[in-house]
Amino acid sequence: MAAGSLLALLDDITVVLDDVAAMTKVAAKKTAGVLGDDLALNANQVSGVDSSRELPVVWAVAKGSMWNKVILVPAALLISAFAPWLIIPLLMIGGAFLCYEGCEKLAHKFLHSPEEDAAHKARLAAALAGNVDMVALEKEKIKGAIRTDFILSAEIIVISLGTVAQMPFMQQVAVLVIIAVAMTIGVYGLVAGIVKIDDAGLYLSKKPSSAAQAFGRMLLAAAPRLMKLLSIVGTAAMFMVGGGIISHNWELLHHYSEGMAAYLGEVPGVGGVLHFLSPVLFDALVGVLVGAIVLLVVTLVSKMFGKKAVPAH
Repeated sequence: MAAGSLLALLDDITVVLDDVAAMTKVAAKKTAGVLGDDLALNANQVSGVDSSRELPVVWAVAKGSMWNKVILVPAALLISAFAPWLIIPLLMIGGAFLCYEGCEKLAHKFLHSPEEDAAHKARLAAALAGNVDMVALEKEKIKGAIRTDFILSAEIIVISLGTVAQMPFMQQVAVLVIIAVAMTIGVYGLVAGIVKIDDAGLYLSKKPSSAAQAFGRMLLAAAPRLMKLLSIVGTAAMFMVGGGIISHNWELLHHYSEGMAAYLGEVPGVGGVLHFLSPVLFDALVGVLVGAIVLLVVTLVSKMFGKKAVPAH
């Protein structure tokens, strides 16, 4: 009898762990857009820091990111327990903000004057030349990165919460904690690797082996291209993920997306491909439109109060 009860308990535990693992995968996929943006953004945040201080700065921001999640995860669970009706509105707001970030990036050169960009480049050049207090620069960059991470972490947690909203409370806790820890380790582990690609390339380029030198030169050439690729992929993912959040939680849009996918799926020869691509492209289009509307509102409000539009990051 006791053995049967133990086996039943183990079976229940296995089922729960399977559910947690499955929902964690779903939540991770849905936060992919934020992850891509997070990678590019945090790697850029280290620019202007001395090479020997890059990893300590990344570590400091990673610790700040974990503290952000220590605040955000309990707050999300409290919302789920006492005000679950807030989850969808928060998801919609998070999705709209993702879309706004993407549009703000695309429209950056139109919203910010050449003088602002020149001033930023001048500050960076002064930092690289050693004409500014590097300790103060580090502290400023770390604080700014942690503030930005709070926004991105909030998006990750809210999106994840929306994924597990119907699960039992303890399973929600498990999924959110796993996502919080995995995203922090994953993002800042990759950031640490990315910011050291050029150092690895420089090191290898000085080796006596011609093969090592060639690989080092390849890494040196690839580092800036990788940063640009991450930025492009992250921006595209923001539109797809943000637009997807909005269209999936807006019944009319969701119905139209499904109808369009079903219609295109009947096209001879390419129906399967179109059926697969249609929802993705539809979500991206919704993301662009929503982002443009939010950006327009933010810009108009900023001008009304005599301020320039503030970039998302």
